[in-house]
Amino acid sequence: MVIKDNNEKMEEKPQKAGDEETKEGKEAEKGPKDPDEEHKTKEALIKGFGVEMECDEVRHNIIGGKPTDFILKIKNKGKKNDTFHITINTINPLRSEESPEWFIKLFVDRREMFDKEMQDVLETDFDVDGGGTINLRIQITAPHSVDYGERVDMVVTSTSKGDPAQSESITFAILVRQSIQAIKTSIGHERAVADTLYNRALRKETGIYSILAPEKLRGYVLVETINPDGLSKVVKGIKRSRGVVEGDIPFNEIDHFLTPKPLVAGIVVGDIVELIAGPFKGEKARVQQIDESKEEITVELFEAVVPIPITIRGDHVRVLETEGR
Repeated sequence: MVIKDNNEKMEEKPQKAGDEETKEGKEAEKGPKDPDEEHKTKEALIKGFGVEMECDEVRHNIIGGKPTDFILKIKNKGKKNDTFHITINTINPLRSEESPEWFIKLFVDRREMFDKEMQDVLETDFDVDGGGTINLRIQITAPHSVDYGERVDMVVTSTSKGDPAQSESITFAILVRQSIQAIKTSIGHERAVADTLYNRALRKETGIYSILAPEKLRGYVLVETINPDGLSKVVKGIKRSRGVVEGDIPFNEIDHFLTPKPLVAGIVVGDIVELIAGPFKGEKARVQQIDESKEEITVELFEAVVPIPITIRGDHVRVLETEGR
């Protein structure tokens, strides 16, 4: 089994820069091989049978109502043509008879094998040429009303029918997460739209967790929701709203709205600034020192008879001329 990005190894220590794992190091990580198991594998290859599974990721976040793909490659390591039996086991501790259904599709080399409600066990067979590889795509769709934090474990097993002892499995961890959506609004009415949406979210279950109307983001309101497909219905009829923008917004595109910039950001020693608050408001000065931990700067006033350092907050000045320009 080959997993290119094994995210389940949470305790694994980071590798030092420039170091390369030796073949011996990798073998040591895997631990001692079972002689009987190694013998069975060699014997099976002699007979012409063998299975190897490969995937890129084993941990996936999923959003209610949005199909998510899981990609695998399954190789016939034997020389003979073989039939592989695929078993997909799903484990959802929160599932009950009243729970909304999850859906699953299986594609083998772009051919759809089944499209049905997710069950505890799903099975199918397909033929693989000796030494050949097939591509599996498992598409999972969580229900719109899925709960945040719900988790499903999916175990995919491939077994050779030529030699049932030849079998491999990969376990996927599927975690339900929220989505960031944008609502388009009339410019200048972002706060009003956000307030109305907030009141609607209080009155009934909407799947909305948070609403953000940044001052510097004109014409848009950001919404964190577990049910993005249902957001349009909640927004419908709100004055000055212009609908939901299609697609999810990556968190790294909005994190600067959530993390305030330091008060001294953009100020460097030597800058010429104007004081915009305090007893020296309107005076011009040159920056002499910056204290990032206290978010303060020390300046010297240009028109002072005797140069005296003045320490003020970083947001009490406006940069007029930057050093070096």
